[in-house]
Amino acid sequence: MSAPFHFPSAALPTRNLPDISSVWRASELSAERLHTLDTGYADLNRELPGGGWPQGALIEILQPQSGQHEWGLLAPALAALQAAKCTTQNAKTLLVLTGTPYLPFGPALGARQLAMHRVLSVHTEAGNAPSLLWATREALQCADVAAVLAWLPDARSAHLRRLQIAAHTHHKLLFVFRPLRAQHESSPAPLRLLLEGYTKVQDENGEGADVQVQILKRRGPPLAAPLHLATRPDRLSALLQASRERVRRRRHDDAAAVPAVIAPPSAVDSPPLSHQTHHALDRTASLHH
Repeated sequence: MSAPFHFPSAALPTRNLPDISSVWRASELSAERLHTLDTGYADLNRELPGGGWPQGALIEILQPQSGQHEWGLLAPALAALQAAKCTTQNAKTLLVLTGTPYLPFGPALGARQLAMHRVLSVHTEAGNAPSLLWATREALQCADVAAVLAWLPDARSAHLRRLQIAAHTHHKLLFVFRPLRAQHESSPAPLRLLLEGYTKVQDENGEGADVQVQILKRRGPPLAAPLHLATRPDRLSALLQASRERVRRRRHDDAAAVPAVIAPPSAVDSPPLSHQTHHALDRTASLHH
């Protein structure tokens, strides 16, 4: 019988691997040249390969509840994309929404500098997942479309793979929103995020982060802590700040109008209380005299 094999107790000496531009190390953000779009948030840009939203790739966003916080996260980039296309005399400024759970509120998106006349919402029968997937693929192939936002709660990995290929082929910006339960399912998306609300106040004016973004998958090392972003537009923040200032001023004026000392009522002002009891019928009868 041969003697059992024993692994050496001493660790093998480590060697510095050569830096090769065509080789990506998983401990570092991918240095591959990507066509990206500025997210509008410097903290998020620093954590994404290429420094922004990758164009021509599937970006998967998971949410505990759909219809919340999407526009706050994406509006800066989408508004900049529309503005850039307009300045270059390019008609590719159409944003296509497929399967959105709620109709977007035009004035709110307009306050975020989005051109609402260039937003197209596509709806199908409830629960008709194949039609939503077909509409999403068709939108990716349309020359006038700049970005596609798709709410696909029932999409499978094979469906997402086809959308990833279509986005890459036509070099389109594609965001797919899925429920939180899909977190443990496989996904071909090179970028996968978890988007949640965040209510911690950061300053005395009530301003601060309102969303939390956790990067679940990227071409780089895992992100240890989630990002907290303030997605409220400057115009809305200014209006809320002005409203708070008016409330403070009103409270200050009301406090100044109230006397500092209020004298108690004197005994002369109020008649003494009678200890004599009367029946209700007695009081009623006295009204007739």
